[in-house]
Amino acid sequence: MIALIVCHFVLAACAGPLVRRLGRRAFVVLALPPAAATVWAATEWDTAAAGRTVNRSWEWIPAYGVSFDLRLDALAELMVLLAAGVGTLVLLYCASYFTDDTPQLAAFAGNLLAFAGAMLALVLADDLITLYVFWELTTVFSYLLIGHSSERKQNRRSALQALVVTTLGGLAMLVGFLILGQAAGTYRISAIVADPPETTLAVSVAVVLVLCGALSKSAIWPFSLWLPNAMAAPTPVSAYLHAAAMVKAGVYLVARLAPAFADVPVWRPVVLVLGAATMLLGGWRALRLHDLKLVLAYGTVSQLGFLTVLAGAGNWDAALAAVAMILGHALFKAALFLVIGVVDRAAGTRDLRRLSGVGRSLPYVSTVAVLAAASMAALPPFLGFAAKEAAFYALLHGDASDRWVLAATVVGSVLTVAYTLRFVWGAFWRKPGVADTPVRRVGAAFLAPPALLAAAGLVLGPGVGWTDRLFGAYADAFPVPAHPYHLALWHGFGTVLYLSALTWAGGAVLFAGRTAVTRISRRIAWPTADSVFGHLLLGLERLALQVTGFVQRGSLSVYLATTLLVMLAGQLAVLFTDRPWQGAVAPRLWDAPLQGALAVLTCAAALFCLTVSRRMKAVVLAGLTGYGAALLFVVQGAPDLALTQFCVETVSMIVFVLVLRRMPVHFQESVSTWRRAVRIPVALGAAATLGVVVWVSAAARVAEPAGAAMVEEVAHHGLKDVVATILVDLRAWDTMGESAVLAAAAIGVTSLIYLHRRSEAPPTRQELRGRTAWSLNASRLTGMPQGDDTAPERSWLAAGSTLAPEHRSVVFEVVARLLFHPILVLSLYLLFCAENMPGGGFVAGLVAGLAFITRYLAGGRFELAEAAPLQPGLFTGLGLFLSTGVGLFGLAEGTVLHAWTYHGHLPVIGSYHLGTPVVFDFGVYLLVLGVVLDIVRALGAKVDRQIERAAGALAPVPGTGTEGRG
Repeated sequence: MIALIVCHFVLAACAGPLVRRLGRRAFVVLALPPAAATVWAATEWDTAAAGRTVNRSWEWIPAYGVSFDLRLDALAELMVLLAAGVGTLVLLYCASYFTDDTPQLAAFAGNLLAFAGAMLALVLADDLITLYVFWELTTVFSYLLIGHSSERKQNRRSALQALVVTTLGGLAMLVGFLILGQAAGTYRISAIVADPPETTLAVSVAVVLVLCGALSKSAIWPFSLWLPNAMAAPTPVSAYLHAAAMVKAGVYLVARLAPAFADVPVWRPVVLVLGAATMLLGGWRALRLHDLKLVLAYGTVSQLGFLTVLAGAGNWDAALAAVAMILGHALFKAALFLVIGVVDRAAGTRDLRRLSGVGRSLPYVSTVAVLAAASMAALPPFLGFAAKEAAFYALLHGDASDRWVLAATVVGSVLTVAYTLRFVWGAFWRKPGVADTPVRRVGAAFLAPPALLAAAGLVLGPGVGWTDRLFGAYADAFPVPAHPYHLALWHGFGTVLYLSALTWAGGAVLFAGRTAVTRISRRIAWPTADSVFGHLLLGLERLALQVTGFVQRGSLSVYLATTLLVMLAGQLAVLFTDRPWQGAVAPRLWDAPLQGALAVLTCAAALFCLTVSRRMKAVVLAGLTGYGAALLFVVQGAPDLALTQFCVETVSMIVFVLVLRRMPVHFQESVSTWRRAVRIPVALGAAATLGVVVWVSAAARVAEPAGAAMVEEVAHHGLKDVVATILVDLRAWDTMGESAVLAAAAIGVTSLIYLHRRSEAPPTRQELRGRTAWSLNASRLTGMPQGDDTAPERSWLAAGSTLAPEHRSVVFEVVARLLFHPILVLSLYLLFCAENMPGGGFVAGLVAGLAFITRYLAGGRFELAEAAPLQPGLFTGLGLFLSTGVGLFGLAEGTVLHAWTYHGHLPVIGSYHLGTPVVFDFGVYLLVLGVVLDIVRALGAKVDRQIERAAGALAPVPGTGTEGRG
């Protein structure tokens, strides 16, 4: 089972190359996985019909009891045959429906096959969380399939509507799953159905939430609006997702959980009332539409309401009728949708007012349509008739509520017959006053899939007894009545047959008076759910704009104050309610007086930040708070943390300075006196509250600190630096995740600076025809020598010639030249000595980045290009590759990030050892270096180039006559 599911997704990933090589014939290859699933399910028919199951399990999240459980029983057998069998025919149909030059054909093919795989896994899932994962995957793939022609507004809107409705239902369902799993003590569906939890308020709420997800997926009112609009998708999507697969998922879930929860008081009212209402509303709406796909779409909505009623009725006979009707509906509705695609391709329209005489022009197509339509109208000897008879019998012999529902289903069946006749008449009959529609020839391969489905509906009518054992195996989950119903084509004359005859006669009468029915239907029509949905979205957008305008005022200080006040209120409420400080060990003010002095100075610098109006002063004061924290680490005896803090603060201050070049000197936000006076109390209150929370949290420790054990573990491996070992070995997962987040954040932020593209040719001195950005920003000093009179006698930097002579500093150039390589060597020392001394890949990367920053500050963007000619992304990507590679390499021993150490001996150096944590740390080193270079390149060199371009200091790009683009 797992292999079949994986094959769907693997081949879906290969759809692009297959379509490029084979064109539309690639659909034949893509049909192989669902065909294999169909064959496998057919071989398991006897097993499922005998009441046995096929189980596969893989532990997914053992700590939470979540596993990837698959289970094939009678109900899953039926759904696999439908999802895989119909999916195979639809994929083969696509080979004739599309052309080789259809836009985005590869994406469509891959999404359709991936949807088939997700649907297969959904119906086989025996775990609530697994089912939910694949449930949402079907939602995502259906969104992509409905919105396939994304250039059309209708497709985009319909896809978004389907996504919103089904996703909201899915989220509600997830909450219900979690409640049910906790109440039952397991997430195994089979275990929950076999031993359902006791009915409590929580379980009742969970049942309602689960039904919200199921009903939204199956387009049951009031969630039915998305399905008709989804007809904007290509016809194969409608035939598969909206007839045989996706919309059946909700009905399947109701049928799966009904044996356990049909007795919950809220179950039957929700299922029966909404199902019956959907059947009536959908059928009535189908009588006044002219698009053949919309007629079938609302007919599908009506039939889904009928299926939901049967699946949720909660008795043996209804369950038997439900699974028979699920099979019959999939066969005739998929066939009819595929026929619509054939007619649309042959005649060029789906408007039944313009179609005339198509039945005579396409006799084989009309024959297939009539066969499928007869099954939909429940005419003998088709499967639809046998299933409808079973449904009427089950409801007739039920309780009082079932008989009320029977009345609604009889009326709904009358509507079904009426719109079925209207469909056949509109698509194939010759209409007075309308010229015969010209059509193109239809190939046998194009018609074969719907013909097979229609023929199956005809064969399974007399042969419905073949399915009785399988369907009865599912119905056995309910109490077996004294005289259970058995599927057969003919049960003799009786009330059930008379009800069927009544539906045929009533449907014929409605069709005969179709003009009056259409007029009445339009006159009493309510506002469509689609228009209601549109008005709700518009109102939500307006409300969001109003709320955003009220809350988002563009003031960072207001945002920060709001965040702090909310945090302050929440923490104070908890503190004064629980009083956790009672019995806590009193905190010490300091271990040494120097700590207190540093803390006071650091807090003073932080408070002064609230009073300054110049940006540069604020940056310096904020930097002083960081340096103060680093000094506290030094005094406390944490050199690793102190070194990292010093480097981070230094790089941060330089970045701030680079950004401030393009910003006003003063803060432009006008702050009133009272707001300025409020800032200090809010800041002090937040700081004091956080301090108390930290103290209370630390005092609440009940277990022994892990520090001693970590020191012992590190010493056992011959190492001394506990912090570095934790980062690259004991908690390497955290480091790898943080590194990935750092890279993603840096790339995202710096990409905002690159208006056109990130990759560009390295800057050359020939492009500069004027003064550099730094010379442009600097003000000339009167009375001072200018030009070459102030230039150093020799160039200490590789790009020193690009600097304005009067603004060069020989001292800075000499220092930068002399310190560049020693700083790089220092960074490597910090990297490789991290096992036994302060250091590590992160701080080493920052130190190396400072070396390049020094070159940039001394010589500008050309000097940075000379010092780092490679793209920063190369360092970032290589670092991620190394760290991830080391992590995956550990799988050779069965554990990700498993560490190895190699001991060797060199003639001159002597004994040495090399561990994979060092390689992992080297990846972090490269990643951090790449991030720093990317930031300096974006906020430094890139901004310099923009300044020079704005001042006309860049030479035109050869062959374009325009200035160099930044």
